Amino acid sequence: MLKISDLVVSYGGIEALKGISVDVPDGQIVTLIGANGAGKSTLLRSIIGLVKIQSGSISYNDQTINGLNSQKIVQTGITLVPEGRRVFPNLTVLENLQIGAYMRNDSEGIQQDIEKIYKLFPRLEERHWQMAGTLSGGEQQMLAVGRALMCKPKLLMMDEPSLGLAPLIIKDIFSIIQKINKQGVTILLIEQNANMALKIADKAYVLETGRISMEGTGAELLENPEIKAAYLGKKKHK
Repeated sequence: MLKISDLVVSYGGIEALKGISVDVPDGQIVTLIGANGAGKSTLLRSIIGLVKIQSGSISYNDQTINGLNSQKIVQTGITLVPEGRRVFPNLTVLENLQIGAYMRNDSEGIQQDIEKIYKLFPRLEERHWQMAGTLSGGEQQMLAVGRALMCKPKLLMMDEPSLGLAPLIIKDIFSIIQKINKQGVTILLIEQNANMALKIADKAYVLETGRISMEGTGAELLENPEIKAAYLGKKKHK
C-alpha cells in the first residue's frame, strides 16, 4: 500500500532521515518506535507533504506521491492525526468533525459518517455542542481521530496519540485504533509508548537517529532483549 524507499530529509544541512525504507502493507497496523528526535514525526510529515524530501521516494498504491501537495495526498486516501491533537478550540465538537469532511460534498454520507464517529466515541456525541478547547486531553484525542476519519481515509497515520494521557485513556485509545483497523483502515502509528504500540502492531520498526535499526513483527520486537532494555524499561539478562 505505502512504500518508502531510501528516504533522505534534511533540515538546515542536518539529515533528519538518513535513507530509510519502510513498507506499510494494506490492512495492517505498522508502528515506528524510537526516542525523541529520532525522526519519527519528520517521516509522517514527509509522507503527507508537509516536509520536502531530499532524495528517495514515497509511493502509495503504486503511485509516486512525493512532490504532491498535502491536499492532493489527502485526496489519495491518506490522513494524519497530528501530535498534540490540534483541534480547533473555538469551534464545537460537531464543527470540528464537519471540518474533517471539507473536501467532500456528499451531505448525506457526511451525516452518516458523523453518526459512525459518535458510535465509536459516544463521549463526542454527548458533547457535540461543546467547544473543543474545553474538552479533556483524552476527549480532544478522540475528536482529532474522529475528524481524520471524516476524510474517509484508507491509510490513517497517527503521531503520538497517547502523549500526555492518563493510562486508562491510553488503553481506550489503543483499543479504538484496533477497532478502526478492523473496519478496513490501514494504520501507520508513531508512538513513544512502545509496549502498547508493539502489542497491537502487525509490523514494527525501530528508528534511531534517522536510521531504521531494527524491524520485525510487533510480537518479535516485544520479546527482543535490546528493545526491552531500551524502550520497555526492562533490564537485559546477562
